[in-house]
Amino acid sequence: MPGEAAKERTLVLVKPDGVRRGLMGEVLSRYERRGLKVVAAKLMQIPKDLAEKHYEEHKAKPFFPELVKFITSAPVLALAVEGRNAVAVVRAMNGATKPWESAPGTIRGDLALALTPNVVHASDSVPTAQRELPLYFSEKEYVSYHRVDEDYF
Repeated sequence: MPGEAAKERTLVLVKPDGVRRGLMGEVLSRYERRGLKVVAAKLMQIPKDLAEKHYEEHKAKPFFPELVKFITSAPVLALAVEGRNAVAVVRAMNGATKPWESAPGTIRGDLALALTPNVVHASDSVPTAQRELPLYFSEKEYVSYHRVDEDYF
């Protein structure tokens, strides 16, 4: 239909604090209840070289070593999430990066405890998602299926 929002795919990481606190199911269910479709998922330990590549835009910043240390400290749940305006929808659902600025009802507003351990990472734009997704998933890892509620929007 004309004017209809484009279907997008974005990366979400349930960060080490979210995994270690047993929040994977809570986070995943929020995205699914919103009508987003998980098209790839894996529980993984991020190696240092991947963490450095993922966060390369922050390499010159003083917090870079701590960021890499944190994201490699325990497993993460990597998700490829798909839906209309998925990037913006996921970012809105996650809330502000600083948990104390996140609205109640957002993932970070409800669940995050501090700035770095803030439960989730999500791509901040379509180009970022296009750069980040192949770091975690190969094309053969994506699945295609039809959600029954896709008929309503």
